[in-house]
Amino acid sequence: MRSTFRVLFYVKKGSARPNGDLPLMCRLTVDGEVKQFSCKMDVPPRLWDVKNGRATGKSVEAMQINLAVDKIRVEVNRRYQELMQSDGYVTAAKLRDAYLGIGVKQETLLKLFEQHNVEYRKKVGFNREVATWKKYCCVCKRVREFLAHTYHREDIPLKELNLTFINDFEYFLRTEKKCRTNTVWGYMIVLKHIVAIARNDGRLPFNPFSGYINSPESVDRGYLSQEEIKAVMNYKTANKAHARIRDLFVFSIFTGLAYADVKNLTTDNLQTMFDGNLWIITRRKKTNTESRIRLLDIPKRIIEKYADQRLDNHVFYMP
Repeated sequence: MRSTFRVLFYVKKGSARPNGDLPLMCRLTVDGEVKQFSCKMDVPPRLWDVKNGRATGKSVEAMQINLAVDKIRVEVNRRYQELMQSDGYVTAAKLRDAYLGIGVKQETLLKLFEQHNVEYRKKVGFNREVATWKKYCCVCKRVREFLAHTYHREDIPLKELNLTFINDFEYFLRTEKKCRTNTVWGYMIVLKHIVAIARNDGRLPFNPFSGYINSPESVDRGYLSQEEIKAVMNYKTANKAHARIRDLFVFSIFTGLAYADVKNLTTDNLQTMFDGNLWIITRRKKTNTESRIRLLDIPKRIIEKYADQRLDNHVFYMP
């Protein structure tokens, strides 16, 4: 059941300043309960209209007073709506304290994001990957840039997040950062995860992503023809780093291993099987499925080429 709610502004008589001005007060009435607080400003009695609860006239001073009154009224109404959403009921005391910030800890998006990233970094090497941690840090950086560019602020309270914020962030990524659809989709998944943390522990009573729709585009990655593979293999360069990258790419072609799997490949994964051939016995990093790959002549020659450059038991030094 919705509360009866009223906001009234008045000047406090009997508390005149030395110059005759009176303190401006705000009175909140919720279901008959009354609380008031000071608006932290003084008003000349001659300008105050008791009936309308506003300053009269079109002077600069009267306009400034009314602007402050309107600003307080809007903020009080916003706090009222937040309390109704989060708690389901409002009292005059709760509303006053919420407006004044008494007993309310302002949780902000970037603060939560940074805290998450610090905790995530501690798990890297155990059950988390450094690449994923770097992605969280990247999205956190983009949110910080977005807030400064679009909202001209350093951070934003969690309770101010809404669908407009989400759509504005997507627009920023597409226009200012020139991100394509799949990159935007990936960034939004990360942000949605951070928002879910706030929702699950009660710091955010609503879902700002409600109504937001975004999906990845299907990408045709294509493939290399036999002629193109030969062109890569025959590419000559005096740059040793470029030659290494070419050889590792060719190794991936002939083994079907991804970059991460080649990087993790150790001498323990190279085994001579019952048929007398050298095989790679490993588990894929992404899927954790076992792979058994017979080494053909070309990948074996690449392994032999870099055997004397190993820093440890890893087959290749990966740049």
